[in-house]
Amino acid sequence: MTSAPIRLGRGFYWQELTVGDRYSTYGRTITSADISTFVGLAGMIEVLFTNVEYRKTESTLKGEPSPGALVLSVAEALALNATAQETGLAFLGLSTLDIKGPVQAGDTIDVEMEVLSVRQESNGDRGLVRTRNTVRNQEGKTVMVYEPLRLMMGRPQ
Repeated sequence: MTSAPIRLGRGFYWQELTVGDRYSTYGRTITSADISTFVGLAGMIEVLFTNVEYRKTESTLKGEPSPGALVLSVAEALALNATAQETGLAFLGLSTLDIKGPVQAGDTIDVEMEVLSVRQESNGDRGLVRTRNTVRNQEGKTVMVYEPLRLMMGRPQ
């Protein structure tokens, strides 16, 4: 009888995380298509995101900037794929969200996560995990820092 193969890529159960643990993700490049799709979908028709001539002549921010909400969304996708695939149950909120600098089309971001707190949830088989997620660009500059709280699965009994 053959045993089932081990599935690679599964996230951590809350009991496997310890305060002070640090993890980093692969990078992902933010493209012009990402920005225009996100801006259109979200209805963010601000001229900063939709008017090249405005950015050239009137804006202090040149290039093709990405909305902070897009950067957060991509950072969350990177973090979840790295640590909570199949084990993350709910995103419960942010205690902080600080945008430290712009992300432009063509920039590549990655995320470093540090576990700040881990505790058993009142249900007993689930846990609450807070991390500090530092988003950096390809030059290593911090562009965003946020602290999400997640509900995570516990180890199967």
